[in-house]
Amino acid sequence: MTDIEASTALLRHLGDRYGDLLNDVRGIVRQAVVQAGGREVDAHADEFFAVFARSGAAIEATVAVQRTLSERAWPDGLDVRVRAGIHSGRPTLTETGYIGMTVHTVARVCSAGHGGQILVSGETKASIEGSLPAGVRFHSLGEHRLRGLTHGETLFQVMAEGLLADFPPLRTLPAR
Repeated sequence: MTDIEASTALLRHLGDRYGDLLNDVRGIVRQAVVQAGGREVDAHADEFFAVFARSGAAIEATVAVQRTLSERAWPDGLDVRVRAGIHSGRPTLTETGYIGMTVHTVARVCSAGHGGQILVSGETKASIEGSLPAGVRFHSLGEHRLRGLTHGETLFQVMAEGLLADFPPLRTLPAR
């Protein structure tokens, strides 16, 4: 899942031109998802939700998205960044889309991050051990409380060449 950082401020600044920016960001995300073998599930407002058969493919796609966004010249010299969250699980597929705790968890993982950052859950890290995409590594950010979840979630930041590495503290709930 991705979410455009500061989308309201971008909309306020760009006005009618925001639609073009949103279409550009979605196009970049769509292309990376398709190239990595994923499937778009939903694109609503400034969020984009996709599914992948392999966690490694999701990581490949999000790394490609972050690199492409950072290399792009945006209108008025703006920085356009997305926060990205990856979680592994088995959501339920209904006529209207995917539902379940897996979907809620990935949304919370995504919202904990900052623009340019890729966060993965402990489940995702465990599912990919030994088959990490080339040039990618994980940096442990420890256990965090995520809004609406009853348990702590161990989060990891994806590190790779061409990605930002330094971010403020995660946007999570205080420890109990």
